[in-house]
Amino acid sequence: MLEGKVHKYGANVDTDAIISARYLSVSDPAELARHCMEGIDQDFVSKVQPGDIIMATTNFGCGSSREHAPLAIKASGVSCVIAKNFARIFFRNAINIGLPVLECDAVVDNTGAGDILEIDLSSGKIKNLTNGKVFDVRPYPDFMAELLSAGGLIEYTKQRLAGRRL
Repeated sequence: MLEGKVHKYGANVDTDAIISARYLSVSDPAELARHCMEGIDQDFVSKVQPGDIIMATTNFGCGSSREHAPLAIKASGVSCVIAKNFARIFFRNAINIGLPVLECDAVVDNTGAGDILEIDLSSGKIKNLTNGKVFDVRPYPDFMAELLSAGGLIEYTKQRLAGRRL
């Protein structure tokens, strides 16, 4: 179960707005987190709390296919990103690093900045604790749920190679 405050943005939030290209030589997730979203929201890093949720309208994560973007978001403490739709490569990169991303028009249309959401990834239920509305999203297929549960593709692979069942 995930729970957090919503930080809401509009359409076409590109990867350079999420993490500027000048940080692409940085590999430390904590350092990336210090610059997360500064291309669109200079105050994001001072406002975000562990478990918070980023929400946007359409085409979130468009632009270059840098893996730094979802990594910066995850390292900042964000538990999930919700949008009407995502750039496909961002979506895949997020899953690969263990950051849940959900597509749901109704949630985006009925949630405001600052609202508190409760998300059950296994059932696909999202409850807006601020306004009481409940939404259904399609739960992840088993293989994607396993990747997320393990913490991403690398951790999943390490666990499988060590003979652990997930």
